[in-house]
Amino acid sequence: MKADRKEIARYLGYGSALPNKAVSQRIELCLSELEKAVTPRYVFRPADFPVSEFNSADLNAHVEGCESAILFAATLGAPADLLLRAWSASDMSLALVGQASAAALIEGFCDECMETIEKSLSPGFYLRPRFSPGYGDFSLSCQPRLLAALDAAKRIGLTCTDVFLLVPVKSVTAVIGVTGDKSSCHVHKCEVCKKTDCLFRKG
Repeated sequence: MKADRKEIARYLGYGSALPNKAVSQRIELCLSELEKAVTPRYVFRPADFPVSEFNSADLNAHVEGCESAILFAATLGAPADLLLRAWSASDMSLALVGQASAAALIEGFCDECMETIEKSLSPGFYLRPRFSPGYGDFSLSCQPRLLAALDAAKRIGLTCTDVFLLVPVKSVTAVIGVTGDKSSCHVHKCEVCKKTDCLFRKG
């Protein structure tokens, strides 16, 4: 499981600049501690209902032309949350670096999962980028149905709160389109999001 150091710096507000030596050392410390603590798990399955039932025009546009869709969830596990809470109680600057490091770790883990999933597809089929609740008009209120369809609570210990926040926090759910058009599978996650004023947006 790999974390992109440039992504961590971007999450911390450095943009394309490099953090100073002290911050870089804290990033390495956080990654080292997180990698020892996390219990990464994931689950996926073909969607057995039309994803149009999520009532998201942006999701529908994202999977337009796809032959099918996959439901996906991944988590770093509860120990990652415990470590982040411990840092928050003792050192807020370390906690900020830890949050960014954990975010990069879950993204890196999801990318690795998608590589594995894509290898399991029939020849000639490819995965579109992940599209998660919270992107565009894909409502967070869709989390319970996604999690239930994946039996995520039982299979990877992933649930959500009454306000649709994932527990453990460092987790991801998504819909992934499956297509025979390889050229449509290399869109960056920021390109599918309409929040153009986001501080963390690439490009």
